[in-house]
Amino acid sequence: MLVYGRNVARDLLKKGKNIRKIIIQDSFDDKEIISLVEKSNLRVETKTKREIDNLCSGVHQGIILDIPDYQYSELNELLDEEIIVILDHLEDPHNLGAIIRTCEAAGIKGIIIPKDRQVGVNATVMKTSVGTLDNVKVASVSNIVNAIEKLKKHNYWIVGTSLENSIDYRKIDYSGKIVLIIGNEGAGISSLVSKKCDFLAKIPMYGQTNSLNASVAAGIMIYEIIRNRK
Repeated sequence: MLVYGRNVARDLLKKGKNIRKIIIQDSFDDKEIISLVEKSNLRVETKTKREIDNLCSGVHQGIILDIPDYQYSELNELLDEEIIVILDHLEDPHNLGAIIRTCEAAGIKGIIIPKDRQVGVNATVMKTSVGTLDNVKVASVSNIVNAIEKLKKHNYWIVGTSLENSIDYRKIDYSGKIVLIIGNEGAGISSLVSKKCDFLAKIPMYGQTNSLNASVAAGIMIYEIIRNRK
């Protein structure tokens, strides 16, 4: 997997991560990163901006790292966590990256995503969540509903976010083991997932906008859960 950007490169080089190759723009001038690259004794290629532009679709800031693909966790590895976040078919990698970053900041270490029709951990996610993936386990499952059924058997309460047939998110008791479900950016959580929820929560809207960005909604819900458990 090719990941890019100075913050990602700096973080991975400092942590001594498994890096197969480094590609640097011929005019690259970040002295700290150059020093880290020189100390790493890794394979380095120098290319022009145009050549690097052709290798990735995002803002690379003059550096690309070739690293192994992200290794997902198994669902069983998350079952000791008090709070787990399920993402129901998110499509925007920036939202996934932002939610991973928020989870890490809140001390939540377990995230579940579906294998199909869902953005996975890619270069954009790595860049958005820079420095946090090492502290969060992301499990990829074949079927969210089956995963929920298993989590219920391990005494988790399931809280989904929805604008319909839902109650104010501040009126829910989050004291037990909690699974928070954040839905797709446009469609929200699916009807099958919704039926498996113990509670459906909504964040009140006071303006003309009728919904929030998925990562913003996740942040509000996550910190309400944390606050409620203090």
